[in-house]
Amino acid sequence: MKFSSLLLFSVLFLILLSCKKEENTTTIIASDTPNILFIIADDMGKDATNGFSEGIIKPNTPTIDNIKNTGLSFSNFWVAPTCSPTRAATITGKYGYQTGVKWAGDVLSNSETVLQKYINDQTNNQYATAVIGKWHLAGSNTTFNPENFGIDYYAGMMSGTAQSYYNWDYTENGTTTTETEYITEKFTNLAIDWVNQQDKPWFLWLAYTAPHTPFHAPPTEMHSQGNLPPYTNSSNPIPYYMAAIETMDYQIDRLLSELSEEEKANTIIIFIGDNGTPNQVAQTPYSSRTTKGTLYEGGINCPLFVTGKGVSRTGTDTNLINTTDLFATIAQIAGSNTSEINDSKSFNSLFTSASTHREYIYSEMNDGTDDIWAIRNQKYKIIANNSGSIEMYNLEIDPYENTNLLLTSLSDEENTAKNNLEIKLNQIRN
Repeated sequence: MKFSSLLLFSVLFLILLSCKKEENTTTIIASDTPNILFIIADDMGKDATNGFSEGIIKPNTPTIDNIKNTGLSFSNFWVAPTCSPTRAATITGKYGYQTGVKWAGDVLSNSETVLQKYINDQTNNQYATAVIGKWHLAGSNTTFNPENFGIDYYAGMMSGTAQSYYNWDYTENGTTTTETEYITEKFTNLAIDWVNQQDKPWFLWLAYTAPHTPFHAPPTEMHSQGNLPPYTNSSNPIPYYMAAIETMDYQIDRLLSELSEEEKANTIIIFIGDNGTPNQVAQTPYSSRTTKGTLYEGGINCPLFVTGKGVSRTGTDTNLINTTDLFATIAQIAGSNTSEINDSKSFNSLFTSASTHREYIYSEMNDGTDDIWAIRNQKYKIIANNSGSIEMYNLEIDPYENTNLLLTSLSDEENTAKNNLEIKLNQIRN
């Protein structure tokens, strides 16, 4: 009788042990699904970012520098020249002429399938999703709730800017109130709270307004620019601009510090600038003619850094990357099998091995007056508009577009390149 009881106990113990092992195995498999942290800096060009030769005055940004230095920096990442089109291209994987969002303030149709919904449709709702921060895809409509697109949670500022980042319109659950907490800190607090509430893999789109105008003095303890007086039109804007970037860096560090080591190790971080530096603070070799709001390199060739889970390569990658490519890339990170969709092509494979991604990249703008588009390959670039004007540059020897090749006779190579670029441009737009 004693032997039978002992035998029964042993069998039950082995069954329980087996179940425990199976439970642990499931946990390990789940942890292989990475968290995705996508950070957008607003109006932060290469001349205001460490690690690039453009610009002399640089901010003190140890957190962003670490994101860059521990992963990949893409040197040929093309965005749109203003905020809304970059966001629309990322969230839909489509060029602006496909969505109608080609300038700041254009409205994204609620018929579009956005990235967050696409991911969860593809992965059986594997991810918790949130957009926190600047939306800028609803025009002047502050009552629209981005959650209507299938995003789990939205909180932030619906419009493109505010009169004061200490007194601004805050929207959550489709309701807008006045918020007086400093905007960069508020977005970070929201991000920390939301991440801490999650019990499954998460995808957080964190869109800071920094360092977008208005120029202002952020809380002194968050930056190294000293005790800045209130900004006036006669002030030098550069210290205020740098202070806003440094404050964002300070807040990103706060967010990352809240993650456990295990959670941090299972998180991939993607950091971008949404368009070039504003002309008031542009630095050499850029000018007010070639920065934000233009299709010159200072307006659309912006920082893109990727580090963390699944990224084994480091250094600089010179592949041509389109803003639209973020859609398929993030979807593939999340578990989708789709490597290409709409105008988006995943560059996820570049995180582990070097290869060629695209032959051409494309950008465009339509501010209501000028309809302009640009296309480039690794060497040559053309900018054209609806009135028939066209410019062409050799970016290998003239990266800041000082010499329009079309003002002189083209060589055979240049003429062939021009024809090929125009053919590809027509294929894209038609």
